Amino acid sequence: MKKIINQYIFMSIAAVSLSFGASSCSDYLDKTADSDVNPEMAFMNFQNFQGFVEEAYNCIPNKESNFWCCTFNWGEDEIMNTGLGDTHVTAHFDLGDYRHWQNDDQSYLHRGGGNLNPTSNDKFAHSLEHAWYVIRKMNLGLANMDKLTNATTEEKNLIKGQLLFMRAWWHLEQMIYFGGLPYVDYVIPADGPFDLERLSFQECAKKAAEDFRAAAALLPDNWDNTAAGKRTLGKNDLRITKVCALGYMGKALLWAASPLNELGAQLGASKNGNTYKYNTALAQQAADALAEAINALDRSPYGLAEYKYSDIYNHEADKSSASNFSEIFYTTGQSWRMPGSIEAIMRGPMPDINGSNWNFSKLWGPKVNNLVEHDALIHMPTANYINYAYGMADGTPAYVVENGKLVANDASRGGSFDPTHPFQNRDPRFYHDIMFDGFKFINTTPGDADKPFQYLEMFTGGNMVPTGNADRSANGSRTGYFCQKLVPHQCNKYDGMYNWGGALQTYLPYMRVADIYLMYAEACAAVGGATQKGSGCSLSAVDAINILRDRVGAGHVADNLVSDKNKFMDEVRRERACELAFEGFRWNDLQRWLLLTEAPYNIKTRQEFKRSGSFDYTKNDPRDAEVSGWGETVIVERSFDTKHYLLPLKDDETKLYSGYSQNPGWN
Repeated sequence: MKKIINQYIFMSIAAVSLSFGASSCSDYLDKTADSDVNPEMAFMNFQNFQGFVEEAYNCIPNKESNFWCCTFNWGEDEIMNTGLGDTHVTAHFDLGDYRHWQNDDQSYLHRGGGNLNPTSNDKFAHSLEHAWYVIRKMNLGLANMDKLTNATTEEKNLIKGQLLFMRAWWHLEQMIYFGGLPYVDYVIPADGPFDLERLSFQECAKKAAEDFRAAAALLPDNWDNTAAGKRTLGKNDLRITKVCALGYMGKALLWAASPLNELGAQLGASKNGNTYKYNTALAQQAADALAEAINALDRSPYGLAEYKYSDIYNHEADKSSASNFSEIFYTTGQSWRMPGSIEAIMRGPMPDINGSNWNFSKLWGPKVNNLVEHDALIHMPTANYINYAYGMADGTPAYVVENGKLVANDASRGGSFDPTHPFQNRDPRFYHDIMFDGFKFINTTPGDADKPFQYLEMFTGGNMVPTGNADRSANGSRTGYFCQKLVPHQCNKYDGMYNWGGALQTYLPYMRVADIYLMYAEACAAVGGATQKGSGCSLSAVDAINILRDRVGAGHVADNLVSDKNKFMDEVRRERACELAFEGFRWNDLQRWLLLTEAPYNIKTRQEFKRSGSFDYTKNDPRDAEVSGWGETVIVERSFDTKHYLLPLKDDETKLYSGYSQNPGWN
């Protein structure tokens, strides 16, 4: 392994560097995770110590691009196409085969073939499996804080705050998939026994929360306003802040308070009401931490990105817009600027330009006639998820859950969904995120062979849905929808946005401002319902949800949902499903709410309907089209048991010592 000798070793190609000064610590990774650390060099001053810390940033995997064709949506929200998609984690999870995460390089959980390398600039060299390495490194740094003598108090605080945060973050990222783990908060001697017992999730989360709290007390609101940060203005975007630490403190406590970690894995939680049973003491602590994060936003670089569009289907922002919602997820025509807008709070580095186009930008549209080039793999939103998550413009749900089934919230139930005009008057985020029947997929005039595909035919029997034609079965939409939230529809062979000239860059943040509001609303609702507030915050739970709806122009939560604690919690969860759709959170949300095994959250469907009348899709807005025969067909029904609430640990790791036991049901 090459010796680390300068500040650009981790992010030399990144648009946003995490480096300080002219040099960094030398020789500290010449052999193993903790050998060859020279305390006289690595910890002697802020510049060198910061170089030591920054490897933790470098290890953060890019969910979207840690390998060629990645997958990260494992709930009932997404399904893959037949053929190549059958081999991916999503398809294996549908079958209950959770062990597949250990064998598939196509998710950020695992990196096989000896390719895991914490010092590499290669995005393919990183996964969540860096966790124990980073945790040990952070503990080593904390144990050597006394060596940092040539530094100001501010600089010492910045170093210690980052060390504490990263130790907690890497623990928490593992816990949400595997449950409680040993919380390693000291340097384990090389010759000493490793015999730490697995803690419960709640015990582990409390320790993480303590680290996040301590980090928040040391980290700045904005690095640009620190003396150290002023030396690297324009390069501080990825650095951990007070808001980030408080947000993750709230997340750790909310996850600990959630039904799975309060009651344990079980079946029937939606029927017996256990899905609503939180640990209210932990939920209140979560609400208070998130309230503090919300109050700190005004002092931070973060805010809610604006949702203002002159053309929503093409994601063209209004000229008056100071920030842009789409740019949370991708940028184009900006010299491969890293996405995030003003909203992304937690991100890892992105060391390469044009990396998003190999192959993430090519995984979301139809492969029929090679309209989207390269690997025949498609991420498709399920019809059930769209019906559930994307409500109406007036704020009411489009579908509601009744007796374990999703049913249309039409006029007969007091709702405003119209099954003869199902795409009309939907939550504005629907039009930003989803490609539906009649959507103009190709903007540039296509060749004669592809003209029939310019406007998507997603109705039953349309040219974009599975039929007896093998090409369409593998390369069209199994669900009647495509998604363009994370990758715009112009990523096709005609519009060419994924070509070099498009300068498209994508990145999915681990945490953003909207999530702070969503977690705050959930924590407050778990304690006292819609009107509950966190300590020192003027916002109630329902206020936090309505702020997000105001941002996009959707209606507020209906009064009849506000007045019922459980119905309001359902609406908080639906808002989370809509706002964070396809961002990699759904599986874990269903898991912690004890809903993974419950109908209707265990099925994936396609939309069935026929076009009515003589609507001209080339001249009119497709949302106004009339349809008939609106209904769904089940594609997949997941048969899960209690063991599926946690992923299995690697068997060889559980054999290292008796205290590190396998998760229940996976022995």
